[in-house]
Amino acid sequence: MNLRVWENPWRLMLAVNAAVLVGVFLHKIALPPFVPYIHLLVDYHYGFTKRALIGAIVSLFTDKVPVWLVFALAGAVWLVTLALFVKLFQRTFGFDDAHWPLFIFIAGSPFFLKNFMHTLGHFDIYGCALTIVLLLIPARSVLYVLIAALFSILLILVHHIFVLMYVPTIAAIVVLRFYLMQRVMPRNIAVGLIALAAVGILFLVAQFAGTVEVPYDEFIRHLQSRMADPSRTDLLQFGYIWYQPLSKEFADTWARMPSNILGVPVFALLIWLHAPLWRYFTRLIGALANELHRRIVFAALIMISAGYFVMFVTVFDYSRWISNWAVCTFLMLHATKMLPASKDVPPIPSDDRKTTIFGWIVTLIPRVGIVRPF
Repeated sequence: MNLRVWENPWRLMLAVNAAVLVGVFLHKIALPPFVPYIHLLVDYHYGFTKRALIGAIVSLFTDKVPVWLVFALAGAVWLVTLALFVKLFQRTFGFDDAHWPLFIFIAGSPFFLKNFMHTLGHFDIYGCALTIVLLLIPARSVLYVLIAALFSILLILVHHIFVLMYVPTIAAIVVLRFYLMQRVMPRNIAVGLIALAAVGILFLVAQFAGTVEVPYDEFIRHLQSRMADPSRTDLLQFGYIWYQPLSKEFADTWARMPSNILGVPVFALLIWLHAPLWRYFTRLIGALANELHRRIVFAALIMISAGYFVMFVTVFDYSRWISNWAVCTFLMLHATKMLPASKDVPPIPSDDRKTTIFGWIVTLIPRVGIVRPF
């Protein structure tokens, strides 16, 4: 390792993060991919079905789905997301020495790429990747709104919970990058409202009309017929998901609430460890040239957080939700940086002892988890 890396602890943190990621990956691929695998089996064989888009796409290329495809597909998407984020950060902030702490607190956060590695095969990362694309492409015409709507529709077809997970962030980015920066015309507003209505209607259809109507045993036999190794029936134990009504999800979540709520202090601690990042974000908002822009950014963050609160009381994958909430906040930080500012905002100090300690702690935490912390 060269002298420059040793002299700059933030570069060393990057190397440690890479090593941690390798460890998380090796641990992950040793575990059976119960939920991710079954999602590759479910398609539109019985008509419109929630959570079936990815499986339907896979069925176009192969009749038999091997287990390793979960990790191959998810790993490819993870690498694409990493590349997209690096491009976004480079374009928004650059990779000069002054911005290394910011990069570490975001890219090295246990909420972000490391947790996406731990949840390899889950579809959360698709929302992140498409949102980053929206931050990278030009937002000069109403076509941008239509692309955002298309992304939202695709995400809801992948999993209807995206309507709360990433669609609010997508909507906020459209407002910040298009409606605040371009001339607002009645046509643009109408397109936005129609797109919003279409996304909302699709969510309702997926939520309430996307359950499988055939008997459960028949559904499982169909999934088994698509398996490369039909003897692995243990991987089909989550087939009930496609039959479970919203009321049952509520009941299960609240039944587990007393034990799962114990993880909240840990989540709060993890959020606090990112304090230098939150302070920088606050200064970034305060430096915006337009008071209206500041208010809209705050309102957007509240809207995004409200969506995650609804998820918290509905489905109990709390570690995933808090991690994706943080990721949405990271992406909103980039969107905010793209707005006109009245003054420069000093970066996170790289020589502050407390900030460096927080950076090391964030670096060494390998993940947040899926349900409970770690």
